[in-house]
Amino acid sequence: MGILGYSSPRFELPGDDHGTRDQDGPRSPVWSAPVAREPLSARLALPGSKSLTNRELVLSALADEPTLLRAPLHSRDSALMVDALRSLGTTIEESGGGPYGPDLLVTPGELSGGVPIDCGLAGTLMRFGPPVAALALGPVTFDGDAAARRRPMRTTIDSLRGLGVDVVDDGRAALPFTVHGTGRVPGGELGIDASASSQFVSGLLLAAPRFDEGLLLTHTGDRLPSLPHIEMTLAALQARGVDARATGEASWRVAPGPIAGGEVTLEPDLSNAAPFLAAALIAGGTVRIADWPRTTTQVGDSLRELLTEFGAEVSRDGDDLVVDGGPGLVGGRELPGVTLDLSAGGELAPTIVALAALASGPSRITGIGHLRGHETDRLAALATELNALGGRVTEEEDGLSLEPAPLSARPGRPWQSYEDHRMATAGALVGLAVPGVEVADIGTTAKTLPQFPELWARLLGATPIVPA
Repeated sequence: MGILGYSSPRFELPGDDHGTRDQDGPRSPVWSAPVAREPLSARLALPGSKSLTNRELVLSALADEPTLLRAPLHSRDSALMVDALRSLGTTIEESGGGPYGPDLLVTPGELSGGVPIDCGLAGTLMRFGPPVAALALGPVTFDGDAAARRRPMRTTIDSLRGLGVDVVDDGRAALPFTVHGTGRVPGGELGIDASASSQFVSGLLLAAPRFDEGLLLTHTGDRLPSLPHIEMTLAALQARGVDARATGEASWRVAPGPIAGGEVTLEPDLSNAAPFLAAALIAGGTVRIADWPRTTTQVGDSLRELLTEFGAEVSRDGDDLVVDGGPGLVGGRELPGVTLDLSAGGELAPTIVALAALASGPSRITGIGHLRGHETDRLAALATELNALGGRVTEEEDGLSLEPAPLSARPGRPWQSYEDHRMATAGALVGLAVPGVEVADIGTTAKTLPQFPELWARLLGATPIVPA
């Protein structure tokens, strides 16, 4: 069995045949989601983690010495981060690499402003970039796609002001805004409400070693979503020799000091593995993901438990994670309904909700109210698109409830992606079991996985290729 791969040495949006889009412009023709016809037997190697790649890019730019990032993700989100850091004075060069693109050699430079930064729709950039810009000398203006201007940014703006940084946003509490850096940030103690996104915490922690006094940060809100992402940030800091630790359930301390460079190898993106692994439950058969880490801070690792809730058998075979879906839904197997709290791994919700919509029993997915502020309001989007297929999905304050219902595609009414990569992949997953599903703007998957349409086709039986 070969490894399904796709050579993409430089990031580009997929072509029009994949339903790509111009920024804030018209969409090209829809993508016909393939239907599962036979059990799967596939092994995939996936590109690097987006969450880890963008964290390591920031730390590399702030480090005391160069860093070689091996197997980083090359996608729209990571390309925007690279462009942003280059514009601030960091040198980032391509160096060798593998099937999904070159390694990156990052050499820190003196940070300077006087530049605009395009955030696209990347939450990591719009939350991680401003604290870095505060360390630069001169104004840095942040803006992005039209949808990015709807994403919550008040906490980033208020937190920088709380640290003595001048931020001009004309009262919007959203993009666009300008950070007027002075080349230093005093740091110290700060309280913020990060209820809308853990990225507000991570963005501050990543830059904190360069603050004069470091940072003692406390979350003041009622709940904190996606805590594993903060643990990922702390682990990345600690691996570079930074004294960074949790001091309570919702407080963290980062001491000022050097950030080591060296060499960092990125793990594959486990959240991007979600639709591929879930496909085994619908089509039947097995799907393997190569190089699944033994230990990781990625929330995608929880798929090992989540997919068993739907009846999958999950095991390891060497460095592979293996999901066996048995005969699968199309082979006559019923998927049970589930009751799950995804507060620690909300980015997996579109895949899990898509499976639940195909289940034979009722389901309730909670802990995902914060997804209303992601690339789109994911709760409303999932409910709208599944109900358009005949589903029975009800929005709740903090989640979704689903009742069993037969799904069928409506001619002329494609599954909408809402400029959200995970909505696009959820549509592809539903399309495995529902003939005639068409996905609008499949090219939005370029945000974190430009190769998705090709990998999805090969998953379902096209001739595998072995990465060079």
